[in-house]
Order: sequence, then C-alpha cells, then structure tokens
Amino acid sequence: MNRAEIAVTGLGLVTPAGIGVPATWAGLCAGRSTAARDERLAGLPVDLSCRVPGFDPAARLGRRLIWRIDRFTQLALVAAREAVADAGLDPTGWDGTRVAVVIGCGGGGDHLTDEYEKFRARRIRAISPLAIPRTAANMVAGEIGMDLQALGPNLVTSTACASGATAIGVARDLLRGGACDVAIAGGTECACVPLVTAMFAQMRVLSDRHDDPATAIRPFASDRNGFVLSEGAGILILERAADAAARGAGAHAYLAGYGATADGYHQTTPDPSAQGVTRAMREALRDADIDPRDVHHVNAHGTATPHNDLAEARALHAVFPSPPPVTATKSIIGHSIGGAGAIEAACTVLALRHRTIPPTANLDRLDPAIDLDVVTGSPRRGPMAAAMSNSFAFGGQNAVLVFRAA
Repeated sequence: MNRAEIAVTGLGLVTPAGIGVPATWAGLCAGRSTAARDERLAGLPVDLSCRVPGFDPAARLGRRLIWRIDRFTQLALVAAREAVADAGLDPTGWDGTRVAVVIGCGGGGDHLTDEYEKFRARRIRAISPLAIPRTAANMVAGEIGMDLQALGPNLVTSTACASGATAIGVARDLLRGGACDVAIAGGTECACVPLVTAMFAQMRVLSDRHDDPATAIRPFASDRNGFVLSEGAGILILERAADAAARGAGAHAYLAGYGATADGYHQTTPDPSAQGVTRAMREALRDADIDPRDVHHVNAHGTATPHNDLAEARALHAVFPSPPPVTATKSIIGHSIGGAGAIEAACTVLALRHRTIPPTANLDRLDPAIDLDVVTGSPRRGPMAAAMSNSFAFGGQNAVLVFRAA
C-alpha cells in the first residue's frame, strides 16, 4: 500500500464540554465532569447523562433539514461543517467525486422508538415514511455527503465503542489507496436515550452515583463503578500531506499509525490478559514506525469499568517500557459509544497541537493494580512528539490510532 503521510487539516467537535473545538478544548482543560441528572431518564435505574449544552439544531441547520434527520446526524453535520471550514476547504469549489465520507456509529437514531409506540398502538398510518432514513446508521454519512456534496466513497463503520476510531483508520486507507483526495472521517452517537440507557443499566456497566453526579465517572480509580452515557460527534479532515501542502494548508498533526485487532474472548468482557489490546497498540506503533519511547501521551479508552481499565493498564505496561502520561476524556464528557473514538482522536490531536494533556476528573485514589501516570487536577504541559488514542469495544473489537506532532 502507498505509505503517503496523512495530515489532519481540519477538526470539528460537538460534545458535552462545548459546541465547537475551542469550547470543547476549554471544557476538557477545566477538568470538570459534565455528568448530571437527566429528567428525560427519570424513573430508570440510572438517570445520569452527559448532554451537549445549548445545542439548537434548528438555529444551526435550519428547520427544513432537521425535520428529516435524527439527533446523531445533526451532531455530526455541525461537526463536519466546522471541520471542513477549519481545513480551509470550500465544498462549492471542490471536486466532490474525490471526497470520501467515513463515519463511525454504533447504533443509529433513537426516533425508531417513537415509531414503535405507534406500531404497538396499531396506529400504522401514523408511522412516518421518514422513519427508516432518519434512523438508519448509514444515513449519517449519506446526509453529510448530500450536505457537503462529498460524492466519493461514502460509508459507516460500526464497531461499537471503537466505531469512530475505526472510521478514521478506514479513511486513512482510502486515501493511501488513491480512492479519494480528502476524507471527512469521524464518529457520532446520541447514546443517552431512555431505551439505550435502560439496556446498559441492565448490564451493570453504568455508574449509579446519583447522589453526586459530577463525581460519578472515575476512570482508573480504586472505587470506579462504570461510565455515564453521552452524546457527541467528532470529525477529522484527512488529506495526503503532499496534497495539503500543495494547496497551502497547514496540519494540526499527522495520522501516523492505525492498529485493529479482535480479542476473540467474550461478548462484553475484555480479555483479562489484554492480548488483543496489546497487539492493536503494537500494530499501530509498528505502522507508524514510532518507537514506544517517543510516545508522550495516551488518550485512554478509560471507561471506568473495573475490568476494562485494568485490561488497558496491563496492555500499556506490556507495550511501553514506562507508560507515558495518560488521560481519560470520558471522565469529563462521558461515553458516546460510536462517537467516542473520533472525539478522543480529535482531543489527542489537540493535545499534540497545544503540547498540553487535559486532566482526568475524579481520580482521588488510583487503583494500585493499575500503576499509571494519570494526569489529574490541572492540564500538564510539555514537549510531545507523538500520542496514542485507544478505543476498545464490545465484541472484542479494538482500534488504536497514533498521531505525530506537526
């Protein structure tokens, strides 16, 4: 395969920490969790969520458009528009046939539950003819393609909590294979809806600290007891570095490596030996041709579930002679499932760009079995040559990205 260097030329973020890249970055560096009680989840065993503050889709996208698309697509469209503008690209002037869209999404839209209620009540004729195009996961890529006239390869990856990272890796391969010249890549999800929350609660992977929601998410802590569901979208614009330079575009960072593996162990529990996760990290570093000692930061998957955090720590100790400083973005913005890997990849790029590692919230007592240098309290600044972003998923699907500083 062509080994062309891939530049990240644009970023777009819509997260519970804020709408847009500057707001999200400021929220992460502030180090305060966005978890709160959610009246839309009232009556469920867990009623905590991390919601995007002040998101008005009609004001940002227009009523005509939001009438036909679900919230997960709305979030992604706003992030995609920001990323394209940030890259200095103009969809009215580009060759759309050379622009790919690859978006990660774990489940799709939640509007389907509203339509099911009509079905249960035998109100068949009241079911919306737009129910399928509103809720099908593939439609987020389709809608971005229509909105931005990106007419090249157009697809959605679905590897649960690794979906967004997988999408970025697949987009990288499309660029290297010559299938496109620009890739709009990332992930989106609106996971904090009643039915999804109830299902995750039954699996006992959600934190139920209702008495103090802001401290509910505690990655790597000795008293961690699960994550809080979230919503959000992260989009990266990827281009071959030579093409970006030819049009005078700068790079936030370079996507240097991608590793993808499977645990082959269990539906939902990570392999305690962490062999699949370890292989994914090593493959990403090998692909990047970067020595582990030159990685100065890891954005951890960090779900705050007992088994997952321990497995990730074991893998980090297996891969790195001395694991670099770690942060867990989910401690602040929650877990957006299909959107998480892309949001965290964008945050990793920002960490490299600003040479700053945002803190992990709520880590008062590190689990002694983990023994990592987890950044807490305030951001940590320092030189950074490369950074890693980890994403692991139900089904044992692992995706790891390595970025190099520009």
